[in-house]
Amino acid sequence: MSSVAAERPAPAPEEAAYRVPAGRAAEYRRRGWWRDETFLDDLHRQARLRPHRTAVAGRRVAESRTDTLDYAELDRLTDRFALALLELGARRGDFVAVQLPNRWEMVPLIFASLRIGAVIVPVSPLCAGEELRHRLALTGARVYVTLPGAAGAPPAEAAVRLRDELPALAHVLVADGPVPEGALGFHEHFVAVERETGEGAAARLDGLAAGADDPFVVLFTSGTTGLSKGVVHSPNTVHSAVRGYVDAFGAGDDWVAAVSTPLVHYSGFAQGVLGAVLLGGTVAFQDARRNEVLLDLVERYGATLLYGPPATLADVAASQRARRRDTGTLRHAVIGSAPVLPELADEVSATLGARAHSLWGMSENGPVTTTRPEDPEGWAAHSNGRAIDAMEVRIETSGATGGEGEHVGRLKVRGASLALGYLRRPEAFAAELDADGWFDTGDLARADGRGGIRVLGRARDAIVREGRVAPVAELEALIGSHPEAVEAALVGLGPTDGGGAGSAAESPEDPVGSVGGGIVAVVVGRDGGGPTLEDVRARLTGAGHDPRFLPDRLELVPALPKTLTGKIRKAELRGRFADAPATTT
Repeated sequence: MSSVAAERPAPAPEEAAYRVPAGRAAEYRRRGWWRDETFLDDLHRQARLRPHRTAVAGRRVAESRTDTLDYAELDRLTDRFALALLELGARRGDFVAVQLPNRWEMVPLIFASLRIGAVIVPVSPLCAGEELRHRLALTGARVYVTLPGAAGAPPAEAAVRLRDELPALAHVLVADGPVPEGALGFHEHFVAVERETGEGAAARLDGLAAGADDPFVVLFTSGTTGLSKGVVHSPNTVHSAVRGYVDAFGAGDDWVAAVSTPLVHYSGFAQGVLGAVLLGGTVAFQDARRNEVLLDLVERYGATLLYGPPATLADVAASQRARRRDTGTLRHAVIGSAPVLPELADEVSATLGARAHSLWGMSENGPVTTTRPEDPEGWAAHSNGRAIDAMEVRIETSGATGGEGEHVGRLKVRGASLALGYLRRPEAFAAELDADGWFDTGDLARADGRGGIRVLGRARDAIVREGRVAPVAELEALIGSHPEAVEAALVGLGPTDGGGAGSAAESPEDPVGSVGGGIVAVVVGRDGGGPTLEDVRARLTGAGHDPRFLPDRLELVPALPKTLTGKIRKAELRGRFADAPATTT
């Protein structure tokens, strides 16, 4: 395939937003949160110390097989893939976009990009159309690795056509199946040729690796209000988050993490893959969302930690009751993306013998808070935990209160794991920072009474009644866990939208929150059915929630509108039901 080097743009400039103030960087290094090594050095060290320890176990569910790499193999394939990237013309500062499900190939691609100083760009397999074009254009990706089709679309063929519009996109590689004209076969180019054994191979790679403070990865935000933003991280911003995460659980080299989330998201990419390599442990995953068989990985590889959202852990617990697997090695079930309900924490303990933990984080910071093994039993159902060592959290209260009268405010964070910035949008990142380095997360939270926080939901989706802020995330989790429901969203309609006395507000200080429209529960029913409004209200009342936050309407829908990262598009729901008559009351 011919390249388009004549029109190839220069790598993104290292804008001021990518440079952390020297004093702050020195403090991070002094505390051990930042270092001069990178995850590539960790890989080399593990290959020397434990060459035959399983590093990666990637299950191919449909094919009933598991691909494994030990540390020696991963180290060797890293050099092979790095040389393959060089042969494609990829150089330091170039962007390598990878759109793959959870497969072993993703792991050496991460380290190979680091090996030559390139920036890896994980892309969701569901990403297509204008959003895919946006991500490839924003990064100026030179190399793009994908499958023949994803989400019913042909991304490889689409990307080949996009090359006429994107001058930087020189190479499209297809990992499986037919290779469209103008693309290359991934395995033929990256896997089949033992480049690392050739004469002078090592010399070609000398001096190319990214430094600890260089741009390393671009992770995309959910894009709930428009096209997604590219979050730029260095090896050090990721290291401080991963170090804090594994230290919170007292992890050592016996760490075996079974990860249910995509490797293109922070949780799979960093907490899964990079956390395992940092410790010399194992990361296990599967390429399809088959929650009922995750325990096969736990049993086979002796997983010590299982990570996933609440729905995944609920499915896993139900699977264990239906067919028991040996989970004696499992110590921690870490639950992110939504609140942990008491019933789920109890079920995880009863069926898996593991402690349930609640974690909160975001693409801009990675894991920021988590409950700990030393917390009281069942604490995950009441808190998102304390900040990891490298981060601080602050709640800026303004007089608004929660359902129990607790002070509620915007959640701000700062510390060593804060991203370098938004790619090519330094002004957007700077707008979220104050002069002291506090980053506005856009979430509302309250203190948990033990030095931690409880996240209530997004500020722009706040529901306020009589001056009190509803714990939207908890209410949604409780409604969505109804036996007749799959998942749920709660939205407040504005003062002119009709209904009862609830409202959505941009922030709890917004006076619109005390007047106007009603609270609508939007529910995806199970098996064509669904709960009634009376069912939902009784469930919330039985759990002890403030009656003023009970929904006024119930709308049953086949699916909730979501972003590629699974975030619900609340603005779309508010617009859909603002003028529509209630279908279920």
